[in-house]
Amino acid sequence: MMLVGYVSDERYVAVADVLLEFEREGRSVAIVRSTPRGAVYADVVPGQYRVTLVKDGFGSKSITVNVAADAPQQFRLLSDCLLGYAWPKWVRSGERSEFRVHSPEPYRLSLWRYGWKKEFVKLLGWFDEHGPRAVMQITPDGDYTQTGVDWNKVGYGSPHHTQFVAGPERSGLHYFHAKGESGAFFSFPWIVAPTTPQAPIAVVASTNTWNAYNNFGGRSNYINSNRLPPEPVVNARQDLVRYTRAGSFNVWQFGDNEYAPLSFERPEPANHIPEHVEVTDPVEGRMEGGKMPGEWRLLGWLEREGYPYDFYSEHHLHTGALDLDAYKILILSVHPEYWSRRMYERTKEWVYRRGGRLMYLGGNGLNCEIEFLDDASMRCKTQLVSKDGALGMVDPANPERYLESRFHRTVECEANLLGVVCTETGIMTAAPYRVIEPSHWVFAGTGLHAGDVFGTESLHERIHGGASGHETDKMSRYSPKGTLLLAKGLNPDDGGAEMVHYELPGGGAAFSVGSITYPSCLLVDAHISRITKNVIDRFLA
Repeated sequence: MMLVGYVSDERYVAVADVLLEFEREGRSVAIVRSTPRGAVYADVVPGQYRVTLVKDGFGSKSITVNVAADAPQQFRLLSDCLLGYAWPKWVRSGERSEFRVHSPEPYRLSLWRYGWKKEFVKLLGWFDEHGPRAVMQITPDGDYTQTGVDWNKVGYGSPHHTQFVAGPERSGLHYFHAKGESGAFFSFPWIVAPTTPQAPIAVVASTNTWNAYNNFGGRSNYINSNRLPPEPVVNARQDLVRYTRAGSFNVWQFGDNEYAPLSFERPEPANHIPEHVEVTDPVEGRMEGGKMPGEWRLLGWLEREGYPYDFYSEHHLHTGALDLDAYKILILSVHPEYWSRRMYERTKEWVYRRGGRLMYLGGNGLNCEIEFLDDASMRCKTQLVSKDGALGMVDPANPERYLESRFHRTVECEANLLGVVCTETGIMTAAPYRVIEPSHWVFAGTGLHAGDVFGTESLHERIHGGASGHETDKMSRYSPKGTLLLAKGLNPDDGGAEMVHYELPGGGAAFSVGSITYPSCLLVDAHISRITKNVIDRFLA
């Protein structure tokens, strides 16, 4: 019996008891079942076969494979569930995206805009076909985290049944709502930027971070970060390097050139927002507070307070489709951890040379350089030789030099632009801030005095406890000259986020809060709201 390959699902988890039939020259030559490890053994000789895979709870499929004794196949099945994404995931008004939905049943699709309120845009229709389960997608075999899931390709040849939608005229965060006949629901985001700038404020979604954390297909920058292992997972705690290799950040100990690409062309389950959740509701879940559900709270607050804004992806900033010179303020929020060198250089040039005003309302930002390989994939330059869980490292090329982050290793320390850089102290805790400089204009109208505590109210449920939390940034020797420490979080081990402000001779300025949980406090904490409003009003003046 030859080991032909392994069967796994969209998480790269082994699927047992899959029925496989091997055909050659129109004749069935073997019918076998996968083992508990997902392994497929068959009494076949090397060569080309048509293989059909069937398993209850998964979509069936037939494929043509070349069987070889020294090259096991990675058969991939997709479970029966409701998923979707738009491609491209970001457009400008009037540009088209294709919605790509996987559903084992007919579904209704509608488009909404998410701000202070969920606004219905339009009904896109009901989707089904004459064939059974004909709106079910299939995934490619092998490691499609590198290449994308490539949905709407197999059997989607009719020119009359297209699935395109044009970006609405109004910029903003849009969500597709897919709802099956059974009541199953899945939502997925779509970023619509303006054709030409319309507002004085540009807000950038952390789309690179979404992709770095997205493990759909079995890989992210946090599990199987460099490549898929030869065998699928049976038990994560026993099988994944993240849990089996001693030391913190062990998945980042490979050289930069060893990390395989991560495709944007995949569903993002962590960006799903349940159907009846409103912007003022708690942010539930492990991943959601650091992704679009958390960023939505900032957008809702901006609209509640009456600040018009244009919305962009990080890819727009990278390519120059976001013209920074058309805006007075650029806002980053929640967790913009992964940036390209071009994004950084453009933004720093705008702040340092052309009077741009940057608001960094997040934590652990600009901490790792990514490289856009094309419009659909990126590679993380994520090597971190960490000691005792530190987020910095000794320079591998110069033991006398300490690097404060992965971004510092490949570009420069991000504190040069943000005024702060993330450290490991305070990680996975949350607390309020304490006022240090009460006379500064950011505290105008708050009634706060030196030593007062603020930022106690939060919608963030994963790391609950205050506006300084989850991952926190602090000032550095690379912070611009004249950077002022305004407040500091009360997190353990002196790990509180440091709220800072600096101004440059040419008019450029930055305000940074250094905390992932900060945006989740804007709608419910009066002091956080007033401070943020003071900064926007000052930067717009």
